[in-house]
Amino acid sequence: MSARQGPVVLDEWFSAHGITEVECLVSDMTGILKGKIMPAGKYLNGGRPRLPDSIFIQSVTGDYPDDDALRFWNAAELDMQLIADPAAVFLVPWAEDATAQIIHDCYYMNGDPVEISPRHVLKRVLALFEARGWKPVVAPEVEFYLVRTNTDPDYPLEPPVGRSGRQESGRQSYSIDAVNEFDPLFEEMYDYCEAQQLDIDTLIHEEGAGQMEVNFQHGDPLSLADQVVIFKRTLRETALRHGMYATFMAKPMANEPGSALHLHQSLVDADGANLFAGSALADGDSGRPGELFMHYIGGLQRYMPAAMSLFAPNINSWRRLMPNHYAGSAPNNIEWGYDNRTVGLRVPVGSAESTRIENRLPGADANPYLVMAASLACGYLGIVEGLTARAPLSGSAWSGGSVLPNDVGPSLDALEACQPLAGILGERFVRSYLAVKRAEHLAWYRVISSWEREHLLLRV
Repeated sequence: MSARQGPVVLDEWFSAHGITEVECLVSDMTGILKGKIMPAGKYLNGGRPRLPDSIFIQSVTGDYPDDDALRFWNAAELDMQLIADPAAVFLVPWAEDATAQIIHDCYYMNGDPVEISPRHVLKRVLALFEARGWKPVVAPEVEFYLVRTNTDPDYPLEPPVGRSGRQESGRQSYSIDAVNEFDPLFEEMYDYCEAQQLDIDTLIHEEGAGQMEVNFQHGDPLSLADQVVIFKRTLRETALRHGMYATFMAKPMANEPGSALHLHQSLVDADGANLFAGSALADGDSGRPGELFMHYIGGLQRYMPAAMSLFAPNINSWRRLMPNHYAGSAPNNIEWGYDNRTVGLRVPVGSAESTRIENRLPGADANPYLVMAASLACGYLGIVEGLTARAPLSGSAWSGGSVLPNDVGPSLDALEACQPLAGILGERFVRSYLAVKRAEHLAWYRVISSWEREHLLLRV
């Protein structure tokens, strides 16, 4: 897989690729890509697309919070102009005509950034690190399911049928043959990713029936958040072309493990030296992480309970974190340990230079911009506040207690009560996010489920 390009000169890049059409993309709170499509000539000749800022208070159902929840909102529904990021330009390899998809930043007409844009929230957090001479480095691991096409939302999802003509069964972790069942799909997926220069590293089969994981190369958080968003779109399109769905729901099937977005993270200085390793770089002792490392974990342990609504943003997200054997290997704690997959914060064993922390709590359904922003913000607060991490856990964390919220409502209340986190992510963003997610929670409560009809209809 070729390395991701840096910023491009748009007119030169358009000419080199024969671009005739441009998809102007913006990620909303959920991670859904919204925007406009324009002819390439108009786009290059000063065509600056606009959208209303209300796209950032639209729920996953397409509805909006009620007026009482939006007392802070501007009633005018202001226009935003979309400004292209030259480092976030991708081909649309499945389009019949040469098409570009470009991720944009959002600014009001007076030039102010739209602070409730998830991409802006991540840029805001990264600027705090930059001001101190630190550069975060991340590597996302994205899990997903391939499933049979399903046009009836009341009907449970089923595993897909592979080349053998048989429906896949579960518990085939790391099986090469199980991946090979879907070779035609993955070969086309890799071709598409190559054309878009996505920094894909490895593909493995996970525990669930039809569950896979794609790992990205480590790098810049903003670039990788862009790539994860584009990868999700790419995989869904590829799956449709092969007669199945790809889903990033956190818990798409009741008796199968959930899907995560694990995030490896570290800090380097201007020379690229790993700041988490501390003195270990000098004496070769990989067993003694540096002081910044301990403060960073201390921040994750202190503030991640308040950030859980950003890691588990949907009703379905919390099914993945349920404390039972159907949850697979999803932790629901904020303990840390070396090479321990039962803790929420795993530290892989390796050289001092590769010292990093793997946040195992976020679900694959979470917005990658907000996952990275929230995780980095928690660690940053730990450093600036000088927080101390608890001792690492060497045994199993499954039986231990958890200080994490256990559902959507408590998680939103925890975020609302955490002023330090709101100060980092932005007060207006946090209030908007809370309003959107509470509206979604209320919409879910209005739906009567098949479980209720089955067990309550004639019995209570």
